[in-house]
Amino acid sequence: MTSVSPDTRRIWRAARAPLVIVLIVLIGAVVVVLSSAGQRHGSLDPEAAAPAGSRALARLLEREGVRVVPARSYAEAEAAVSADATLLVTAPDLVEPARLAALRSRAADAVLVAPGDAALDVLEPGVVVGALVPATARDPGCTVAGAVAAGKVVIGGLTYAAHSRARGCYDGTMLQLPGGAGTTTLLGSGDPMTNDRLDDAGNAALTMRLLGRNATLVWYVPSPGDTGAGMEQRSPFDLLPRAWVFGAIQLAVAAVLFGLWRARRLGPVVAEPLPVAVRAAETTEGRARLYRRAGAADHAAATLRQAVIDRARPLLGLGAGAEPAAVVAAIAARTGRPDAVVGALLYGPAPGDDAGLVRLADELDRIEREIS
Repeated sequence: MTSVSPDTRRIWRAARAPLVIVLIVLIGAVVVVLSSAGQRHGSLDPEAAAPAGSRALARLLEREGVRVVPARSYAEAEAAVSADATLLVTAPDLVEPARLAALRSRAADAVLVAPGDAALDVLEPGVVVGALVPATARDPGCTVAGAVAAGKVVIGGLTYAAHSRARGCYDGTMLQLPGGAGTTTLLGSGDPMTNDRLDDAGNAALTMRLLGRNATLVWYVPSPGDTGAGMEQRSPFDLLPRAWVFGAIQLAVAAVLFGLWRARRLGPVVAEPLPVAVRAAETTEGRARLYRRAGAADHAAATLRQAVIDRARPLLGLGAGAEPAAVVAAIAARTGRPDAVVGALLYGPAPGDDAGLVRLADELDRIEREIS
């Protein structure tokens, strides 16, 4: 009989390669994170030098005397915005609409990048969100001073339409809404503000005119966890980005598949013909040597006692579930030995050395002969 169940050594041999790969990936991730510490890579981030960042535009505005105040949470934006500041929100849909409206009401002017229906239903109920259009060079097609001065701009994204007082530019990808103290400008995308698109056509001229109208610009970059009101009632899992949840699902599926792949090798004990005939005496002696090498006299004694009891029960008319007291009483009645002597022999303490084990084996052999 050969067991195919894996032992510790087999499990380690099978698992060490995946563990090494996982360790290498983790070390690589730590190195990347440490090497990029202090660098900003977020989309439309005023301190990010990546192609999708907006550090170039922020530096141009500062050269023109505009104080750029980055805000990466609602609390920071709320503390920085004022009645003489322009508010830029790079991802309005990540902010709770009511809080976004409250923030907008405190600013002189506002520029919102690609707001959706949920935000506009609270901010500007009359605005209709249209289809997505590709980024291409577009003429102003409106009378907005900043757009007329900038001329052609490379822009795309969402399109907007609204009431007659609103002025749509660039085929609807820019919509300016007049307000009581200032204007609210909707941009279909943030492409004109990015480092790699800022020098295209009139992108720099348009964005600097939109964002440089006041002395202070509050540049609000919301994060997926900055959901505003009601956040204290949310669980930590609700604040995780969707990509993290999707990644966790992928890892769980991979773990299940790996378990199934490994489990298919496990099965019942397989009977195989031995290449040579092994005598029962040699097997017994081999097991005895193993017990002796391990110093397992107690285990050997328990095995001998149980074997005698199993062979004696049928001779005594006892079933397999007979209690020890019944077994002792039946053997004592058959052999004439006292109950205490039989009980100590079959259920007493284990011998402490090999000599005691030999004496126990002799006594068990003798009482078995007396029973039969």
